[in-house]
Amino acid sequence: MSHNNHGLQGDGIKGQSSSQSALTLAALGVVFGDIGTSPLYAFKEAFVGGHGLGVSPENVLAALSALLWALIIIVAIKYVWLVLSHDNDGEGGVLALTALAHRVMGDESRRSRFVVGAGVFAAALFYGDAIITPAISVLSAVEGMSIATPEFEHFIVPITIGILIGLFSIQMKGTSVVGKLFGPVTVVWFVCIAWVGVASILQTPMVLQAVNPVHALRFAVQHTDKAFFLLSAVFLAMTGAEALYADMGHFGSRAVRLGWYGLVFPSLILNYFGQGALILRDAAAASNPFFLLASPSWLLVFVVLATAATVIASQATISGAYSMTLQASRLGYLPRVRVLHTSDQEQGQIYIPSVNWLMLLAVIALVLAFKSSGALAAAYGIAVSGTMLITTMLVGFVVYLGRRPFRRVTLAALACFALLEIGFFASNLTKLEQGGWLPLTLGALIFIALTTWRDGTQRVAEHRRRLDIPMADFLSTPMKGVPVVSGTAVYLTSDPKLVPNALFHNLKHFKVMHEQTVFLHVVNENTPYVHTAQRLQLKRLCSGVWTLDMHFGFREQPDIPSALKLITPDAEGETPNLNPMTTSFFVARVQVMNGPGGLPSWRCALFGWMTRQSASATTYFKLPANQVVELGTQVVL
Repeated sequence: MSHNNHGLQGDGIKGQSSSQSALTLAALGVVFGDIGTSPLYAFKEAFVGGHGLGVSPENVLAALSALLWALIIIVAIKYVWLVLSHDNDGEGGVLALTALAHRVMGDESRRSRFVVGAGVFAAALFYGDAIITPAISVLSAVEGMSIATPEFEHFIVPITIGILIGLFSIQMKGTSVVGKLFGPVTVVWFVCIAWVGVASILQTPMVLQAVNPVHALRFAVQHTDKAFFLLSAVFLAMTGAEALYADMGHFGSRAVRLGWYGLVFPSLILNYFGQGALILRDAAAASNPFFLLASPSWLLVFVVLATAATVIASQATISGAYSMTLQASRLGYLPRVRVLHTSDQEQGQIYIPSVNWLMLLAVIALVLAFKSSGALAAAYGIAVSGTMLITTMLVGFVVYLGRRPFRRVTLAALACFALLEIGFFASNLTKLEQGGWLPLTLGALIFIALTTWRDGTQRVAEHRRRLDIPMADFLSTPMKGVPVVSGTAVYLTSDPKLVPNALFHNLKHFKVMHEQTVFLHVVNENTPYVHTAQRLQLKRLCSGVWTLDMHFGFREQPDIPSALKLITPDAEGETPNLNPMTTSFFVARVQVMNGPGGLPSWRCALFGWMTRQSASATTYFKLPANQVVELGTQVVL
């Protein structure tokens, strides 16, 4: 990996001299939590609900065959083998992939804007998935209590909400302590679900006939309408596949592949086939085949284990939402957010309070509105299938334009994946009325917010370019009669070619110039990390005036004081005096106003609200508060 010197999210193990087995164990605890809990609800959805299949050997074998080969084609081949090999400097996830595709294109054409727009919409859909996953996972696990003890049925929703509140409340503590338990608990989970699956298969070995894809193909030909609806149930078994790619940067692709092929995939298939065997023996078991696989004496143990596994699955998506928010902020699609680092050793272990509490409110609202995992299943598939389809498209652009080896073969495979995923997406669209509208609505609202922030910040930059004086004109103008005071003034600027607005306000109000002036431009790169040697570029403009470019990757937390310690002399062997006792940082605070011909009034109002929610430059860049001077400026959009 190209950035092993950086701290990482999750259990933060890449910075340590961990063995591959330890990496794989940690990956099991974080990466596979979502897809690993799919057996709780995926297979039963094929036989319950308005479009559920009738229980017959033909239907059970067809459903199992479709599920098996979908997991092989979409997860085992597309994600684990192909998509994981298309990383952005070791990082995965749809936003990292979008940044990579945009960099490969290298232009601002309509095609490039379409690709970026699609990637941002996929990121918006991811937030919908991140909200639904904790609700459906914990609900499905707690529902097992009603099988063990029917009297618990009335307490399912309150217990679920209690678990979720506890889960979101401990986020501020960080996952470094709890994370050590994730891997072993997940291993126990996969071993147990494989064990009960094997026990059931041995009782009804005819279920193994479903390995033959002919059962799924014959069913698709003879019952096209039923097969179309079956796709949406089969798809639930793959809802955690996107997390395999999104979390690869935490552990590396090798650990993810070892975990998938070595334990996760075999355990999932054995359990699904065990559920199928149970339904063949007892059609009534289709109501909840996962928990009915366990013997009555072990049922309560399974409920506890399933609840622990679903909490782990939820933890992965919550951490993913933090990571996605941080990346979106770095790439210019969200305002600055307050990020807390929960580990002294691992910078990737982060906690974003605003995202945490908004997610908790949304998850509780979902649980209260839908009340069961079956009802939420209808809302679950659309967001993930949409994200999967966009991921396939983005990888296709990268392969096509990047001139990678075996390009034609890879593109042909991606076209096949896309056709299958279009079928999944179309099948999930049939659930619009039952709840499928929810993730699409959430995705659309979040997409509007992301693009409004991007468009607003671009207009603010254009406004400044029109009004602000070019740096060259400023430097060529003699500053006669302006008193010079001792010390260094550091002006944060979004465009190094223009004089910062804060400097004019300083001259207007204080009527002085500092002995030394540094124009500091923070550059957010499209790569996850920036090497220390490339962090700073210092250039002397004239006597006592420098421009300083400071580069950060979209996975890094900008820390200006720490970065300034890396400063080295410029080409002439000089450096500005940045003594904390004599240095002041000047920042501008923007207030937006609606104007004719600009953004629509509602988008302007939204942008203004987002601006007010933005973390201050002082907090975001970790500037020492007693050295900061903040000056306000109005911008008409």
